[in-house]
Amino acid sequence: MASTSGNDDDLTIPRAAINKMIKETLPNVRVANDARELVVNCCTEFIHLISSEANEICNKSEKKTISPEHVIQALESLGFGSYISEVKEVLQECKTVALKRRKASSRLENLGIPEEELLRQQQELFAKARQQQAELAQQEWLQMQQAAQQAQIAAASASASNQAGSSQDEEDDDDI
Repeated sequence: MASTSGNDDDLTIPRAAINKMIKETLPNVRVANDARELVVNCCTEFIHLISSEANEICNKSEKKTISPEHVIQALESLGFGSYISEVKEVLQECKTVALKRRKASSRLENLGIPEEELLRQQQELFAKARQQQAELAQQEWLQMQQAAQQAQIAAASASASNQAGSSQDEEDDDDI
């Protein structure tokens, strides 16, 4: 997300994320907008500093991808060694979450049912659903037809009653 200066290199952390972190860390403290902006700028600069240093370490080790180890080395070389234990804990949590996601996605593979069989079952369920939908539509159509017929019968009956009533009126007029 680019800042308002228009410089594409000047990226910032979303303010909503910073506001959420501030609120979670300091729930009973009001923080001025200027202070929030300063926190956003500090976070952005910190991330830029660490990532630049990690990139240099990555390049020196002739790698193309920055790894967590490069970030940890960058923290150490920039004097943020006190953060390393906490960073390693967060890294381990991230690995655990990623492993759980992979296990959840592989549950399908662990069912012991071949993919072709699952696809066949899925197609069968779709066919049943289409058939049920068609039957339901047919029933609705029949109900609409019956309602239309009843309306026609009622209209014809009303028309016949009106005609009978008007002919009766004519006979009554003749009697007078």
